[in-house]
Amino acid sequence: MNDKIEGRNPVIEAIKAGRQIDKILIAKGTSGSIVKIKSIAHENKVPIMEVERQKLNEISQTNAHQGVIAFVAMHSYASVDDILQKAKLKNEPPFIVILDEITDPHNIGSIIRTANAAGVHGVIIPKRNSAGLNATVSKTSAGAIEYTPVARVANIVQTIELLKSKNIWIYGTHQNADISYVEADLSGAVGLVIGSEGQGISALVSRKCDFLVKIPMRGEISSLNASVAAGILMFETVRKRATANTKY
Repeated sequence: MNDKIEGRNPVIEAIKAGRQIDKILIAKGTSGSIVKIKSIAHENKVPIMEVERQKLNEISQTNAHQGVIAFVAMHSYASVDDILQKAKLKNEPPFIVILDEITDPHNIGSIIRTANAAGVHGVIIPKRNSAGLNATVSKTSAGAIEYTPVARVANIVQTIELLKSKNIWIYGTHQNADISYVEADLSGAVGLVIGSEGQGISALVSRKCDFLVKIPMRGEISSLNASVAAGILMFETVRKRATANTKY
């Protein structure tokens, strides 16, 4: 089964990461970083076809292909154990982001991109009521999907219980939480649970969290975009871990 990676930087990162690429379609007459893509593809023996831009427009899922689309094997998911092993190999306390029923692929892609920048060891999403690792997620992640493991689990609650059994503290976001995110410890082994914009995290998931935190709002709008909220919490975690002299 094939999927598509669209956009110049995501395609470059996919080739560099060693993804199995069947072929790359490039719009005729394109230049700039397309030259780099051609060079890297040639070095890695990836077939390239030059086609009319209209052809790319017809098959694009993102409507932002930038003149290049790569056909690749469907992106494989990691396991939760893979994520924990990555933290162990880096000799770092696990830093994990858990997404509860976020269905917008743009949000998931943005969160994966920020997670990579923050040094998160992996992202966990549910099999149901969540966007998967499709072309839009890949494009929005700007190539981060090639480096940050994503595990897809059948049951978020059971996964949280598993992580807690491994001494990972779970922090959930909730607008009615008693403490602000800046008051939370966040310095050790951490799992951050981010819910959807409309519903937030589910009641069952919130009850399984060790702590619930909020991001204080000063304006008239009562909620943030999920990827923005995730970014604030991830980099507050980075700050707290650095302050606590956690190896990071």
